[in-house]
Amino acid sequence: MFATRTNWRLETNRLARALEEHRRSGKELFDLTASNPTTCGLNYPEEEILAALADPRGLVYRPESKGLREAREAVAEYYRGREGFSGSIQRVDPERILLASGTSEAYSHIFRLLGEKGDEILVPAPSYPLFEFLADLADIRLVPYPLLYDHGWQIDFASLRAALTPHSRAVLVVHPNNPTGSFVKPHEAAELAEICAAREMAIVADEVFLDYAGGADPAQTFALSDAALTFTLSGLSKISLLPQMKLAWTVVSGPEAAVQMAVERMEIIADTYLSPSTPVQLALPKFLSVRQAMQEQLRERISANLSALDAMLRESRSLARLDREGGWYVILRVPVTATDDDLTVALLERCSVLVHPGHFFNFSQEGFLILSLITPDRQFSDGARRIRKLLNGNWGNVEP
Repeated sequence: MFATRTNWRLETNRLARALEEHRRSGKELFDLTASNPTTCGLNYPEEEILAALADPRGLVYRPESKGLREAREAVAEYYRGREGFSGSIQRVDPERILLASGTSEAYSHIFRLLGEKGDEILVPAPSYPLFEFLADLADIRLVPYPLLYDHGWQIDFASLRAALTPHSRAVLVVHPNNPTGSFVKPHEAAELAEICAAREMAIVADEVFLDYAGGADPAQTFALSDAALTFTLSGLSKISLLPQMKLAWTVVSGPEAAVQMAVERMEIIADTYLSPSTPVQLALPKFLSVRQAMQEQLRERISANLSALDAMLRESRSLARLDREGGWYVILRVPVTATDDDLTVALLERCSVLVHPGHFFNFSQEGFLILSLITPDRQFSDGARRIRKLLNGNWGNVEP
């Protein structure tokens, strides 16, 4: 009765069962996986946001396959003044922008555009597990290529090249990566473009965390690159901390002929669904204008939590964190005294602390926990102290 592409494992895993039991107990939960900015105690400009949705033009249905022109112009303005990795492109053309209801939908459009059944997309590991479901729904295969950690993260190009086959259609990069927080370096972007251009493959660049660089300088973007056909994705969810508004975009760049053909075909795909709502598209310029104030709040939160974590780690001989360059997450390196599943369940049951195990993000080894740095600061610092107490050997002395 059902398509084989939906034959996912649907049983509840150990951590989910333990979390359900914990919630039934009524005990306080120190949730260090929090990733929803709308529930993390930030101050939103509520009147401005609600007023932007009250535009009377939103009462009229004006279907545009790429999205409303003024919304696409607002996206193009977002990229004004940014530096690309290569090429002569100085600005993003609104005609090469396509709106979607979210980056997941944008991915599905791109995967359908590029791949036949059984074709392959190369994806980084570690990385976010959502890609697996999107690939299944598009009937394509994901082929991992490793990110190596040695005083920072690097793309393993030897493994990437070895993974290429006649069915390879694109290389996906997350810039910065989730959860490693590592950016693609300029020389890596150049090598990726060389590989993809030579094999008539595309680059798919997920830049939803682009604005959250750890340094003072803005990160370079793939949206202004022209060496290989490139699809750059971002959206309101992270840029303006408005995931509930459900609006994202794809910028298409690269050699002129390939870009024109890609945009024409993607426009038909988008026209088939016409997903983005008119009120949100009309509000997009305002939603993008509030991003600076919202991002500043989140950067302060990230910085405070990272400082608290580092202070805690200085008091522990067995714990360390990996270097990060941006994003919302931090990776904790822990002793391999048990599987990451065993450890995360123990942290929940004994310490009321919820974290992600490393394998959730496709780590190939045990000994990694992933923490969200946008967790409210008191909750984060208290949860981190409980982790230290448990992992320093005080298993029986941790307060419930």
